[in-house]
Amino acid sequence: MKQYVVDAFADRVFEGNPAAVCLPETWPGGQQMLSIARENRLPETAFAVRKGADWHLRWFAPSGEVSLCGHATLAAAYAICRFVEPEAEALHFQTLSGPLTVRRRGELFELDLPAYPLKQLEVTDQIVDALGARPREVWRARDLVCVFDDPRTVMELKPDLDKVKALKGALMQVTAPGTGTAYDCVSRTFAPKMGLPEDPVCGSGHCHIVPYWAQRLGKRELTARQASPRGGTLYCRLEGDRVLLAGRAALFSTAELMLEGGEP
Repeated sequence: MKQYVVDAFADRVFEGNPAAVCLPETWPGGQQMLSIARENRLPETAFAVRKGADWHLRWFAPSGEVSLCGHATLAAAYAICRFVEPEAEALHFQTLSGPLTVRRRGELFELDLPAYPLKQLEVTDQIVDALGARPREVWRARDLVCVFDDPRTVMELKPDLDKVKALKGALMQVTAPGTGTAYDCVSRTFAPKMGLPEDPVCGSGHCHIVPYWAQRLGKRELTARQASPRGGTLYCRLEGDRVLLAGRAALFSTAELMLEGGEP
């Protein structure tokens, strides 16, 4: 089975968020896909199988299958366009979160993802204690979103991950206005419930962050910076109940997986 490791939302290797992309001809078993993800020890491993004109796509973290992963979708589109369909301008994926489309925009790959409707929550002492800083606002959809006024607070944050794990929401998104004129917002993503201390770049997290900042800033197009140690840039646009996320990708490695007793 062919496997590619791609750094998504990255201008060069060792930036952005790495994902493994496997392109089997038919679906492996669920346990085998999980075993491959655990062997890779990357945030996500994507499996894409062509079905007619579309592709069917599933994502696995080392902890199990997930329902939506933006960066691994971008990585899958990059691998397919580079090695399977070099002339493709758009790829259509069938996923657990419904149909997803990735379009090529020059050097960028643009994902069309569902926006999460946010509900405002109270800023609790439990949240402040877990983060080590008091956010201005707290919102929730799939993830918990904590908004700060100063981007330096976000960049310097050192949360207690055991306490973050006890909070509501699948992931912890922390965000603030951008630095200077280059970025409209900055963010970081903590994912102890997924066995990941910090997500290098979280595409699905921006399905929370972009609707918030679009409303607050009064603009539909945003440049977002994930302020993780690896870092990554996302070019975002809010279109109704959809979030369009675009970014570059870089190929780190190609491999042939030796399965079933050492056979590829």
